[in-house]
Amino acid sequence: MATQAKDRGADILAALRGGVGQFNDLNLQQPGQWPFLPRFTAWAIVAVVVVIIGWFVALSDQSNDLQAARDKEPALKSEYRTKLGQAINLDALKKQKEDVQTYVTQLEKQLPGKAEMDALLTDINQAGVGRGLVMEQFVPGQTETKEYYAELPIAIRVTGRFHDIGAFAADIAALSRIVTLHNLSITPDTKSTGGGLSMEALARTYRYLDPAEVIQARAASGPGGKK
Repeated sequence: MATQAKDRGADILAALRGGVGQFNDLNLQQPGQWPFLPRFTAWAIVAVVVVIIGWFVALSDQSNDLQAARDKEPALKSEYRTKLGQAINLDALKKQKEDVQTYVTQLEKQLPGKAEMDALLTDINQAGVGRGLVMEQFVPGQTETKEYYAELPIAIRVTGRFHDIGAFAADIAALSRIVTLHNLSITPDTKSTGGGLSMEALARTYRYLDPAEVIQARAASGPGGKK
């Protein structure tokens, strides 16, 4: 039995020496000619290295994805809070929208249509005549079309007493339609012997555009057509 054990130990030792001997004098330029054990060992090392590199690459990608998700989290939370607040206040927001629409409608009613402009110009002229002023100049200018409305400038020059000129300006402000006065200049009237004054101003009145004019105005202010 002892002899058999020694023989087995000697065989194992010889096998190990033979295996180790396969690694001696290996030609690194011709790995295909290596003995089986060196080739298997080299393959195993390469496989382990590839698995390790792939593992770290996969972990790195997942780590980047995780960090990107964490970076998005504050913005998503903020968006969620905003939308939650809007949902909670939906009725109040609807009421605000209705109030704004009502206000806009009221403002639109103060803008005459194209057919009403002549009547408005007559009202402005009559406001001056009704106060006993001499309307020396009343010249409508070129209509300026905006996106939703049109603006008409009117050059005005009136002469009369100071209080009458002030009352005329107040009458203009009190018109049911929107009329504004700009570039007011009041000077003594050289033609008057009773201390009269002359006022020059640029009145601006506005009217809403009809649907066809709105489409045309939007097209003109779009890309390639901006004035």
